[in-house]
Amino acid sequence: MHPFRGMGSGIYAAYTGLLARTQALDTAANNLANAGTTGFRAARESFSGVLADGLTPTGLGPVADGASQVGESVNGFGVLGGTAADFGQGPLVSTSNPLDLALSGPGFFAIRTKQGVRYTRDGSFMKSPDGLLTTQAGEPVLGTRDLPIRLPAGTVTVAPGGAVSVTNAAGSGVVGQISIVDFPSDDVLSAEGTNRYVAADGAVPVAGAARIQQGAIESSNQDVVHGTMELVLIQRQAEMMQKALTVFDTSFDKAAVEQLAKV
Repeated sequence: MHPFRGMGSGIYAAYTGLLARTQALDTAANNLANAGTTGFRAARESFSGVLADGLTPTGLGPVADGASQVGESVNGFGVLGGTAADFGQGPLVSTSNPLDLALSGPGFFAIRTKQGVRYTRDGSFMKSPDGLLTTQAGEPVLGTRDLPIRLPAGTVTVAPGGAVSVTNAAGSGVVGQISIVDFPSDDVLSAEGTNRYVAADGAVPVAGAARIQQGAIESSNQDVVHGTMELVLIQRQAEMMQKALTVFDTSFDKAAVEQLAKV
């Protein structure tokens, strides 16, 4: 057995536990803060070793010459390795606004921003002064061939498949097709802001299976009650880890004094 493997395992467990709970606290607080954000997707935790890269010269396998034995001991306990978006469906809320569009099922709206094409589940759209279907920030919603959708004066109807038609005194006709896109893996999407995503370089969108419900928006998939309970639980766990660290620190100080007295 390596000399550091058993020594101080308690304080390593408390340290990694506190680190994990502190990071999880930030995630839970952000989820709860955005429980009322249209199209928001809650972040969920994933875990890894705290010193994985220092475990061996290659980061893999048992401890080798020159590797950190302390790192191996710490890595016996999991810590928060990152977060991933939960793309589960959020509840649909009726608004009766014909330009509010909610997606039911997997997929995203594509919008053109100053930074490039972005993807969102927030369908609270509007008609811009120049007649384009846009986000509330004035960013064009994209249709087929990544072109914006122009809305003539009249009553707008959006079919579940994304076809946009307008009825006015001149008659009725289809004026565009809203793109509903998806990706083979959610791993290629990175969050940008609270409710939009950017795709990794080289990621190619495919047709999404979602259907559009006109006159509704999709709420956050973070439940307020569950989110509040989770936040309180994580706070209590962090407090427990902090107390444990204090206990171990005191015990180590006492042991050090006793050993020095014997010298």
